[in-house]
Amino acid sequence: MPPVDLPLALTCGEPAGIGAEIALKAWAEREEGGPRFVLLDVPARLSRLAERLGLSVPLATIADPADADADLFEDALPVLPLAAPIHGEPGKVDGRDAAAIIESIRRAVELTQGGRCAAVVTNPIRKQSLKAAGFDHPGHTEFLATLAGNGARSLMMLASPSLKVVPVTVHVALSAVPRLLSTRGIVEVARLTARALISDFGIARPRLAVIALNPHAGEGGLLGREEIEVIAPAVEILQAEGIDAFGPLPPDASFHAAARSRYDVAICMYHDQALIPLKTLDFDEGVNVTLNLPFVRTSPDHGTAIDIAGLGKANPQSLIAALNLAARMAQARQAAP
Repeated sequence: MPPVDLPLALTCGEPAGIGAEIALKAWAEREEGGPRFVLLDVPARLSRLAERLGLSVPLATIADPADADADLFEDALPVLPLAAPIHGEPGKVDGRDAAAIIESIRRAVELTQGGRCAAVVTNPIRKQSLKAAGFDHPGHTEFLATLAGNGARSLMMLASPSLKVVPVTVHVALSAVPRLLSTRGIVEVARLTARALISDFGIARPRLAVIALNPHAGEGGLLGREEIEVIAPAVEILQAEGIDAFGPLPPDASFHAAARSRYDVAICMYHDQALIPLKTLDFDEGVNVTLNLPFVRTSPDHGTAIDIAGLGKANPQSLIAALNLAARMAQARQAAP
């Protein structure tokens, strides 16, 4: 396990997006005692962007994360240069940048698994650009699971100060969700989530709310039988294993303040069921977390925002939250038995 006093490894993300801008702003808005990070990027393009945005962010090109000690980080943003060039400019996608994006992710994982960085924090990527270059993963989460090399299933959690959610199905069409749900799948997701809440968040006995698929939790089968035939049996299995799970709960009544006080995480049946309430409650502080990896990984809970890239409008708060959460998770994981 990497020591938590090591810097975090921050990837470049899509160069045409806001990743570099929010990285520069995250350093500029750093707080005393906050987590250190090294940015895997191209120093020359960062320098041009900082000048364009009027940001006073000195850069320090380093050869190793060990160079990014507290004194250096206080004076400059440490940058580990990428071997691949970056061609794109803010707001202008260039397909040739796929090599640099993938290199950045690979190196961040290698540095963390090699004990030279404490955790991986990823800036948003544009999957269409990567697919054109032969990237055959649905997204970051699946690619990171492949890089981890342990064959374990990874999960996507969205976390914020107000809510944590884990979807059972993720990047699939809504029409496919009912046939993809299974009792076994729900149980597996809930088990892994409970384990991660203990090891990565320091919650000794996690409380899991299992959310229904259909309106009114199916209303006794009138609005669908998934609750009776698939979801409720999963809750019974989890309870028999000693996991504090309950449900299935009606989706429309599960995310107000009083309901949220009863659980530590909501296990949701599909992507938007999980992400809509979280982004509504905490859009600027939502963090994407990949669970069940041998290293800690977080990311801002927003996209590349190519439409506002380079205009100075990007808000770094989600990235700052991702950096802070990555540091806390690495510390919790190191302290866990």
